[in-house]
Amino acid sequence: MSHRRVWWAATALACLLAGVAAVSGPATATVTPRTATQLAQAAPTSDWLHTDGNRIVDEAGNQVWLTGANWFGFNATERVFHGLWAANIETVTRQLAERGINLVRVPVSTQLLLEWKAGQTVSPNVNLAVNPELSGMNNLQVFDHWLQLCERYGLKVMLDVHSAEADNSGHVYPVWWKGAITSELFYQGWEWVTTRYRTNDTIVAMDIKNEPHGTPNDQQRAKWDSSTDQDNFKHACETAGRRILAINPNLLILCEGIEVYPRAGATWNSPNTNPDRSPNYHYNWWGGNLRGVAEHPVNLGANQDQLVYSPHDYGPLVFEQPWFQGEFDKASLTDDVWRPNWLYIHENDTAPLLIGEWGGRYGQDARQDKWLHALRDLMIEHGIHHTFWSLNPNSGDTGGLLRDDWTSWDETKYNEVLKPALWQHNGKFVGLDHQVRLGGATSTTGISLAERYADGGEDDDTAPTAPGQPAAGEVTANSVTLSWAPSTDNVGVTSYEVLRSAGSGPATVVGTVSAATYRVVGLSPATAYTFTVRARDAAGNVSAPSPARTVTTATDGGGETGGCSATYTVTGSWQGGFQGQVVVRNTGTAAISGWVVTWTNPSGVAVTSLWNGRLTTSGGVNTVRNEPYNGALPPAGSTAVGLVGTGSSAVPTGLSCSAS
Repeated sequence: MSHRRVWWAATALACLLAGVAAVSGPATATVTPRTATQLAQAAPTSDWLHTDGNRIVDEAGNQVWLTGANWFGFNATERVFHGLWAANIETVTRQLAERGINLVRVPVSTQLLLEWKAGQTVSPNVNLAVNPELSGMNNLQVFDHWLQLCERYGLKVMLDVHSAEADNSGHVYPVWWKGAITSELFYQGWEWVTTRYRTNDTIVAMDIKNEPHGTPNDQQRAKWDSSTDQDNFKHACETAGRRILAINPNLLILCEGIEVYPRAGATWNSPNTNPDRSPNYHYNWWGGNLRGVAEHPVNLGANQDQLVYSPHDYGPLVFEQPWFQGEFDKASLTDDVWRPNWLYIHENDTAPLLIGEWGGRYGQDARQDKWLHALRDLMIEHGIHHTFWSLNPNSGDTGGLLRDDWTSWDETKYNEVLKPALWQHNGKFVGLDHQVRLGGATSTTGISLAERYADGGEDDDTAPTAPGQPAAGEVTANSVTLSWAPSTDNVGVTSYEVLRSAGSGPATVVGTVSAATYRVVGLSPATAYTFTVRARDAAGNVSAPSPARTVTTATDGGGETGGCSATYTVTGSWQGGFQGQVVVRNTGTAAISGWVVTWTNPSGVAVTSLWNGRLTTSGGVNTVRNEPYNGALPPAGSTAVGLVGTGSSAVPTGLSCSAS
């Protein structure tokens, strides 16, 4: 069966290019209209979701797109949604649905779940003049009342254990146990809430733990391997997931990433000698590092079709990550950050992805806006599920979709950032409930799943034919040009994915193109590589792979020359220290697969931290070698290495670059 991966992608991108905010599936044929009641009667009787490769589907196998937002407060000391001191709970819930948000991620704490389990509730901080319907309710009753509102307006819910303790800053603690809250109590909290709502298909997903993180230098940290160690989050998510699914096998289980992962040749016991960017570890956002899935995938046993991986990603206004400290764009972020950390999971059809947190302030910083648009567009292209952070305006480093009054919306952020990435069909927002329209029974802005898949379901279920066997054209030590006979399709081929493998390693996507040719760069000399190609159409149907072609790269660059230059600049200084940057550029006519830069420190100067490269220092001479993700540079291509040092900001001597 073909995997209909991204059937909204072509229309979505066309809408973006045209400045239209509708994200839609393929156009449907003219049919005799049926009433919403008739459609609901023909739809699945429940709204539980499952996975199929990298897709999430309903019980009839129809593909769905979870496009939502976060509303926090139950995780904090208030133990109830924030904002109810100013906004009406039903008004906010209805507006979420009317504006196309079909899933709400609700952060809670393990402490709160254990309190509820023990019958301990609190009278929440609610403005009863604004929320008279909540009079006399405790915080658990408020939550149950809100679930009823979600059902009324066609919204679905995902619970997220945001922290061990009920604490506004609880997410800063790196692991899922703390103090009196043990790992076992963490599991029991999940079991209690699953049991309480096991027949309520308004709650469709459980995000096991928000942003596990920490580095090898930290007293507590989260790691990812195949051990049963307490700090192995892969084991914790697997254990919690299995215990949840033993109670309700229909819930989606979301496993987030961690912060660091050992580089090739390193282990979890390797020293973290450079706390900012250690040569022994790959760093990413808290919860954003899923590199370990390649070697240690989560195993949910008989319920593996409920597994979703859920990284987080943010922009430079949240933290000045190394990849933001030079020129960047969607392509560089994809190659340097997203693909190696989590996008490969989607591209290899391993499991679906749901970006549990993304977002931030908009219209204040050009780089922040560029990142927002780049990630938004990537999610649209690949049909990646997501929940925007956040609805709340009181999120200090991101702001919210609501303004500070909790009643008016930030229309610019909503319309220019989020709305294009919400699931839409024929100008209507699509919900995840088969019976109830998104926005309620009388909604004019949303439709139900039954209405979306009326009379025929997906419109194009035919995959393209397999492309022809790739032919190798120009072959150098570091690159090969491939071409192939195009595929055919009943509607039209939109793109080709080029896959590469070496030795016994798995095949990975190295490029996506619209033409039937692609130049693969960043290869090693005198090495055999195997390439295949698969085609994709506008409905997301994917062809069988082409016949394979094995190519051995040249030993001498095939007559082309490769070289590089290094330029050192000081980007900031203060008393006793400075920050600098080294830009490495390919000055040759052939792609290079790696580079080494050296320079000598002036007297009294030392480099104390460096990123986007591997630093060794001996006798005042610094040697920086490329990282695996930035060694390959095409002709005229460049990459930037950032550094911090002590002493004066004097320009070093003996700066040189050599390419491989």
